[in-house]
Amino acid sequence: MIKYSHRVRVLYRDIDYMGVVYYSRYFEFFEAARNEMLRTIKLPYIEFEKRGNAMPVVESYCKYIEGARYDDVLIVTSKVSEFPRFLVRIEYTIRRQNSDKIIAEGYTIHAFMNEKGRASKPPKYFLKALEKSWKDYE
Repeated sequence: MIKYSHRVRVLYRDIDYMGVVYYSRYFEFFEAARNEMLRTIKLPYIEFEKRGNAMPVVESYCKYIEGARYDDVLIVTSKVSEFPRFLVRIEYTIRRQNSDKIIAEGYTIHAFMNEKGRASKPPKYFLKALEKSWKDYE
């Protein structure tokens, strides 16, 4: 398993007229946490692009439990708990800082594309980086 927590502060632009975070922003919070998690395993997403690969989202889900509000500090935890074969599922939980209560949770599922834009298995460099980090969490 690989797990990473990312801190984000809710900005005014993130809220709707009712004063709560607009639903689509949660997917942006997921993306930020996912990108930072990849950086921690020494594989920033830009490396995929430089090598001609991509990890498009093919499925996403978010369950909204309690609305976040302007100026809340949120902890977005991203986690990969299964070693990918063809797809990788990344799970997320969002909590307010200093709270154990989950206010939103969800996941994204990513496919892998090669330099020709075709579906492929995960690139070897990705699996190697994942495996190395995986051992650090055991």
